Amino acid sequence: MTHTRRRFLATSAAAAGAAALTPGQALSTDASRPGSPLGSGTPHPGPSPAPDPSPRPLNILILGGTGFIGPHQVRYAMYRGHQVTIFNRGRTAPDLFPGVESLIGDRDGQIDALRGRTWDAVIDNSGYVPRHVRDTAELLQDSVGRYLFTSTGSVYSFDQDEITEDGELLPIEDPESEDVDRYYGPLKILCENAVTDAFRERGTVFRLHVVAGPGDTTDRFTYWPVRIDRGGEIVAPGSPDTPVQYIDVRDLAEFMILALERDIGGTFNTAGPALDPTSMAEFLYGVRAITSAQLGFTWVDEQFLIDREARFQLWYPPDNGPLRGISRVRSHKAVAAGLKFRPLAVTALDTLDWFNTQSEERCNQLQLNLDRDRQILEEWKAR
Repeated sequence: MTHTRRRFLATSAAAAGAAALTPGQALSTDASRPGSPLGSGTPHPGPSPAPDPSPRPLNILILGGTGFIGPHQVRYAMYRGHQVTIFNRGRTAPDLFPGVESLIGDRDGQIDALRGRTWDAVIDNSGYVPRHVRDTAELLQDSVGRYLFTSTGSVYSFDQDEITEDGELLPIEDPESEDVDRYYGPLKILCENAVTDAFRERGTVFRLHVVAGPGDTTDRFTYWPVRIDRGGEIVAPGSPDTPVQYIDVRDLAEFMILALERDIGGTFNTAGPALDPTSMAEFLYGVRAITSAQLGFTWVDEQFLIDREARFQLWYPPDNGPLRGISRVRSHKAVAAGLKFRPLAVTALDTLDWFNTQSEERCNQLQLNLDRDRQILEEWKAR
């Protein structure tokens, strides 16, 4: 593998790491759209049908709750009849859930609001620093039944043909560091360990990959529905067989609540959208189905794009080197435990509808790079 190719892939992999779980903007809501609980602008049937009746109402604590994943967890938990308490700093969308108990504090030494309370389960969405997670887990050890920690696929070494839950993890180079930007994956490993040390079999760890759907602040999935709906000639990057993986945030949230209802422990990969990765061709043409825009795809050779340092969302070129496992994450264990995936077209359409309701400032954050693409297409055809 050439130096240029290795550098390109390394940069792409780094961008794929922390974005899924970093704190993001809360979902916007629009009371004038009663059929759309997420402010998508399109009538929506609500959560997918419940897999089975809830065994009993649970009292659930969510650490976070107002970012990207949290609102979906809160809404689905309430839909299932559970009581929800959220704990955060009260800075992001503090009025998002007026009917939900909100405890104010900070993971960095200000968790007294959690003392003297009991919950059936906790979902930890906001744990990035091992010290913070350790403090919270030890405090809640005797007052919470199950601790579900939201982790990341970035804990793995991608130098594997495929990635299962018992795959090789990244080395812990500096266990005393709290530099999340530099050691995001290794710090998440230590956070996982803090949970399992305190809760043992009562601990559950979900390792997330790319999370998609309404409310996404990373634009990794969102880019494609928006770009394809814009129409015209579209660069289809690399090989049609390149694997693509993501999970709809609503499928993820529903599986998390299901795990609490069924008291499921262990560690689970949650990369979708099926048991085996979707190909880039299946992905692009699946998104194509949601729009009537006039468009066409032109497949451009991966090395041609790499030489021009042209990166595309969700595209990680096939590679036999140290990053070959990045889009080959296996989630068979989670599927066996009840994880389900909704159709690509549903995720794509709902994401596009939600995005089209956002402010001009938010929409401008998504970089379509149309001029770059036109230049690539001109050079590709003239090669």
